[in-house]
Amino acid sequence: MKRRIVSDSSSNILERNSDVEYCTTPLKILIDGKEYPDVPGLDMVDLVARIELSEKNSTSCPSISEWIDAFEGADEIFGVTISSNLSGSYNSAMNAAEMYLEDHPDVKIHIFDSLATGGTMELLIEKIEECIRAEMSFEDIIKAVDEYHEKDKILFSLESVKNLAKNGRMLKALADLANALGIRFIGKASERGTIQQAHIARGQKKALITVYNEMLKMGYQGGKVRINHCLNVDAAGKLKDMILQQFPSADVKVCLTTALCSYYAERGGMIIGFEVV
Repeated sequence: MKRRIVSDSSSNILERNSDVEYCTTPLKILIDGKEYPDVPGLDMVDLVARIELSEKNSTSCPSISEWIDAFEGADEIFGVTISSNLSGSYNSAMNAAEMYLEDHPDVKIHIFDSLATGGTMELLIEKIEECIRAEMSFEDIIKAVDEYHEKDKILFSLESVKNLAKNGRMLKALADLANALGIRFIGKASERGTIQQAHIARGQKKALITVYNEMLKMGYQGGKVRINHCLNVDAAGKLKDMILQQFPSADVKVCLTTALCSYYAERGGMIIGFEVV
C-alpha cells in the first residue's frame, strides 16, 4: 500500500528528505503578466525584488488538475492546504479529491485545512509522517492529526502588509496605518483561519520580544517551533536563540519562505508555527 502526503506550496517545504512519500502542488505569483509557479529552484531574492518593483501582481492557487496529478498512483492520500479563508487551494483540493475518487473508488483521500500556512502546515506534515511510520490506520491518522491540530498555533511578524491588504486578506485601513507609522504588524490566526492583529511593534528588537511573549501567552512551553522568514535570517536566528535560551531542548527549525509566503510576508516578514500544551 502506497501512502502519500500532498501539500500546497504555502507549507514552504517543497521537498522533504523523508521515508514517507511527499510532494507539493504549486501556488503561483503573477508579476506584470508573467507567472512564477512556486516550485524548487526559484531565486527568492530575485522574486521578492521583482514583486516590489512590479506595477501589477497577484497570486493564484493550484488547479484541480495539479492536485489530481499529485494524487496519481497512491492508495491513501493526506492533503494539507493553506487556510481555506486565505486561498482557494482547499476548495481546489476537495474538488480534485471528489473527482479522483469517482475514477478510483478504492483510494482514500483526506484533505486537512490547516487554517494557517507556513510552519503550522509543516508541523501537520510532520505529524502525518509520524503516524504513517507508526503504521496507524487511515482513520486513526485523521483522528490523531485533528487532535494535534488543536495544539498548533501561528504568529506573523510583518514589516509590510501591503500585499495582504491589496488582495483582501486584511483591512486596507489597518495596512495603511501600519505602513505610514513604520511599525511591524504582529498577527495571529482567528478560529476561521483569517489573519487578525495581536500587537504592533516599532523596530525589530521590540517585535521579536513581542512575538516571543505572545508565544508564551498562547501556551508555548518548549514544543516544536518552525520559523519561516522572507529574507530576514538575522531576525529568525535571534528568535530561535530566545526560545532556546529558555527551552534549550526545544526543536526549533528555520527556513526561507518560498514564493507564495514570500509574496504575503514580504521582505523582512516571519511566519512562526509552534506547538502549545
